[in-house]
Amino acid sequence: MLPPTQTARGDYDAASNGAAVRAQLRRLLAHPLFTNSKRYPALLTYTVEQTLRGNAAGLKERTIGIEAFGREPDYDANADPVVRIAAAEVRKRLIQYYYDATHAGELVIELSAGSYVPAFREAITLASAPDAHSEIHRAIPEPAPAAATAPRVSFATKGRFWLRSAAVLVLTGLIGFAIGRYRPAPPLSNIDRFWEPIASSHSPITYCLGEPATVRPPQPAPSQDAPVRMAGRFVVSDVVTLARTIVPLVPRHAAFRVLPASETSFAQLREGPIVLIGAFDNQWTMRITEKLRFGFEARDGVERLVDRKNPKQTAWGLSGNLAYRNFITDYAIVARIHDNVTGQPVIIVGGILDRGTEAASEVLYNPVYLDALLAKAPRNWERLNLEAVIETHLIEGHPGPPAILAVETW
Repeated sequence: MLPPTQTARGDYDAASNGAAVRAQLRRLLAHPLFTNSKRYPALLTYTVEQTLRGNAAGLKERTIGIEAFGREPDYDANADPVVRIAAAEVRKRLIQYYYDATHAGELVIELSAGSYVPAFREAITLASAPDAHSEIHRAIPEPAPAAATAPRVSFATKGRFWLRSAAVLVLTGLIGFAIGRYRPAPPLSNIDRFWEPIASSHSPITYCLGEPATVRPPQPAPSQDAPVRMAGRFVVSDVVTLARTIVPLVPRHAAFRVLPASETSFAQLREGPIVLIGAFDNQWTMRITEKLRFGFEARDGVERLVDRKNPKQTAWGLSGNLAYRNFITDYAIVARIHDNVTGQPVIIVGGILDRGTEAASEVLYNPVYLDALLAKAPRNWERLNLEAVIETHLIEGHPGPPAILAVETW
């Protein structure tokens, strides 16, 4: 990478050509490679502007984190590598942008690995080479009169011609080498796309877990075939669900917190994306699903999953008078919605029983089951709210594979 004021063709005075640099920056930011993100345009704009203002020496990771991403002055850059991640993605997207032939001839903005200082240079094209057309034209002899013999081309003229040809070959080789080294980013999986509204947020994600002992109404004592498994104040199945639903956040290094439902306030839910785990043991799941097509209801000793568009649907329920048996069917909801009350994206995974919650979590963790769910959704599901009913068979207290019974989008 060349310093900001140097190019392969000589000096490039970024200060006096700031208008051209800013115009190119606007083109980049208007491209889909950058318009669908908040972090990447922020980093690129900040580093370019600071360089144009003569502050390139101050472009350090901590400074960018504080001024471009609003981090606290004492934030831990190792625990929160937002700048490094964003810079790596910006470098990749700049390569993708200039690799497109439609952008040939545009001013080039580069961000080399290991640096946060952008470099600016003019595109190197045959058309931009000085006097290229005239010199090549002079190397071709003028048509001679019929009676005259063909003129002899001088050694100097031929030397210039072959020198130009060699330069073109070298440039072509360099372009080929760059193409060979470039590896486009793999396409996003359905799991990545499903979690995108949650994982891409700059705000901490709140995981809200149910508490059977404090929220859920008294239940018949289970038999020895299915003992209640507790992990502190949480049910083990909910903890398993928590672990599975954290996995999609790991590549993004997203920040999150885990709160019990009884200690989660409405103000906390409004601070960022929400993942609700559990149903009858989680008051927030019960509240948010009240107005959805599929929800939960406990009436006359029966806990059931209801279809509010089809009130006669009564098959999705459990009898509260039955102790655990060796074989029982449980039902759950998996949903991804934008909640108008909190103003936040919400993912819900909750079953009538805790094992139903655990089975439903496989849909958000295993691409086979998520693909099966999305096969029942419209092709533009990414832009829609989505809710699905999941069925699982519990055998000796262990959940079997989830099956998708119904999907609603809006």
